[in-house]
Amino acid sequence: MTDTSTPAARGRPKDPAKRAAILDAAEKLFVSQGFAGTSMDAVAKEAGVSKLTVYSHFSDKETLFSAAIEAKCQNMLPVPIFELDEKQPLRTTLTKIGLAFLELIHSPDAVELQRLMNSQATQDPEMARLFFEAGPQRTLTAMENLIRSANAAGQLDVSDPKQASENFFALLQGCQHMRVMIGYQQPMTASEAQPHAEQVVALFLRAYGKSS
Repeated sequence: MTDTSTPAARGRPKDPAKRAAILDAAEKLFVSQGFAGTSMDAVAKEAGVSKLTVYSHFSDKETLFSAAIEAKCQNMLPVPIFELDEKQPLRTTLTKIGLAFLELIHSPDAVELQRLMNSQATQDPEMARLFFEAGPQRTLTAMENLIRSANAAGQLDVSDPKQASENFFALLQGCQHMRVMIGYQQPMTASEAQPHAEQVVALFLRAYGKSS
C-alpha cells in the first residue's frame, strides 16, 4: 500500500527584526523590573509583537533572559574577537579584547543590570545563575579557548588557562569597577581605558609570555 501522507509543514522562518525587538525589550525590562518582575506579556507589549510571537522565538522566560544577556555580550564583545589571528601580534588581540570588555562592563545597561543582580542575589539565585552563565562565563570560556590556542601556537606558556582567563579580566576590572558600581566614580573614558588595557596586557604577557 502506497503511503500518500504528506510531511508536516515546517513553521515559518523566524523574523530577525522581531527577534531583535524582543531582545531589546527584554533587556530593558529585565534591567528595570528584574527577572521576577518581568512577564512575557510585558515583553511582547514593549516589543510591539504578540505574546505568541515571543514564545515562537523563546520557549520560556529563562531562555529569553539568557538570550538577552548573550545578545548584549555578543554585540559588544563578539566571539570572533577571541580568535587567535596569526596576522597580528598577540598583544594587539589582547588589547582589543581588553578595550571591548571595559566598554561592555561600563556601558549604562551593564552597570544597571549588575547593580540589579547585586541587589537581588539572595532573593533570586536562579536569575544570578542564568546571568553568569550567559554573560561572564561565556566571556571567560572564550578567553580560555584563546589562551589554549596561544599555548599551542607557542605564544603563551600557561599551565592553567582557566585561572589565567580569570586573572586577565580581574586585572581589567580592578578596584575601578567597584567604584563605578557603588556610584563613587564615573566609568573610564576611552582615553583612560586605552592605557589601562595596555598596562594589563603588558602584565599578562610578562606573567604568561613564552619568553618569561
